[in-house]
Amino acid sequence: MRVEMARSRAVLCSGRRARWLWSGVLTALLTAGPPASAGGVAAKGPVTLVVCAPGYPGSTAEAQPAMDALAAAVAAAAGWKPGDLSAVYFESERGGLDRLAGSSAAVTLVPLPFWLKHGRALKLEPQLQAVQQGGEAAEPWSLVAATGMVKDPGSLSRFELISLAGYSSRFVRGPALGSWGELPPDVTITFSNAVLTGLRRASAGNRVALLLDREQAAALPALPFAATLEVVTRSVPLPVSVLCLVGGRLPAARLQTLVKGFIAVGETPAGVEALAGVRLARFVLADQRALTRARDAYERAKE
Repeated sequence: MRVEMARSRAVLCSGRRARWLWSGVLTALLTAGPPASAGGVAAKGPVTLVVCAPGYPGSTAEAQPAMDALAAAVAAAAGWKPGDLSAVYFESERGGLDRLAGSSAAVTLVPLPFWLKHGRALKLEPQLQAVQQGGEAAEPWSLVAATGMVKDPGSLSRFELISLAGYSSRFVRGPALGSWGELPPDVTITFSNAVLTGLRRASAGNRVALLLDREQAAALPALPFAATLEVVTRSVPLPVSVLCLVGGRLPAARLQTLVKGFIAVGETPAGVEALAGVRLARFVLADQRALTRARDAYERAKE
């Protein structure tokens, strides 16, 4: 029991060693969609995979060994030369946005809320989805509150709603909870990774609710105060994270080989090890219909 509680606390605090890369996470998208411009700025030179996971622990420096291993394995599977692909991680929204402004940032791996918020402005074209170890390409989000305090969306009036996805309030109001009903305008949506602290506040009867990802929600039963909390509603399964082409910066032929590399990376021992280092199992083709539905729900939601 103590071991299970310790693991649960680690997950709910987003504190596992590799949780900066998703819980996750990472749903990369690389499809046979519209071809990239043949004039892409990275037609021949080295390109960079930018991984951005706002709110997850770890720093760029701490993540770099895992990023290097992933980039090397994908490049090898794609038939690229060593050094043709590099990868870098950012745990902040601002850090990721700043790096994506650089011309060598040709592909990016981001959570669904990030893609929905910045995808149009940055011209992020979904290509693949990544599947976490023990997870699925699409997973639900769970709304958790003190038992009996929240019966319907209106019950959340004057609540604070805490989530790792809180940097995108339209994601919370739209794809995550929109099918449940419209949230009151006086709900305060807070971006925070202090999930365990939030759950304690909720369990004490405060007007606090939390929107949890699949891994965080799975850890709830092992908490000592689990009986005071309940899952009020769950979203439909949503893509966890997306791997996108950035602004047409790769020509079609080069993009095609890179896509094949991501799909085939798990076919070698080195590739399996590299994926495990970022807690991924494999990459799969993007579910473009699911992404379109998420986009539609996002655009219907209010700020």
